[in-house]
Amino acid sequence: MQTAATGGVGDTGPGPSEDDLFEVLSNRRRRYAVHAIKQEGDAVELGDIAERVASWEYDVAESELSYDERKRVYTALQQSHLPKMDDAGIVAYDKERGVIEPQPALEDADVYLDIVQGREIPWSQYYLGLSGVMAALVAAVWMGAWPLSVGPMTGWM
Repeated sequence: MQTAATGGVGDTGPGPSEDDLFEVLSNRRRRYAVHAIKQEGDAVELGDIAERVASWEYDVAESELSYDERKRVYTALQQSHLPKMDDAGIVAYDKERGVIEPQPALEDADVYLDIVQGREIPWSQYYLGLSGVMAALVAAVWMGAWPLSVGPMTGWM
C-alpha cells in the first residue's frame, strides 16, 4: 500500500492515502469499528468496541450477545482489522493494553462514508434523478411542448 508518508501521487501531507482509506472502509466490520470509535471520541478498550460492533452485526442488544458472538468479533478485530487500521494511520492500536485511540485521520473517513438510513436515497441517486428531470424539461422546452412554449426558451432554461 502506498501511504502519504511514502509520498504517493497526489498526497497532500501526512496521514493515510485515499487508497488506504478505501481499503480500510471496504470491510463492513471495520466500518462498524470506525463508527464505534468515533462515538467514543477518546481512547477506548477493545472489549467495548468489540461488543458494540457485535451488537450491530448480529442486530441484537449488547446484553443479548452470546459469548461466541462476542469472541468471534473480538478475535477478528484484535488479529486483523485493528492492525490494518493502525497501519493505515486511522487509529493507534496498542495490542498489549487492548486500547484503541482515534487519530486525526479518522475524521477523513466521514467523507467516504455515504450513510443512508431507512428509506432515504443516496445523494448520488438524488442528483442523477434531478439531472434527468432537468434534461427532460430542457428537451420539452426545445421541442415546444405546451405550456412550456408560451414563454421564451431562454427563460425556461
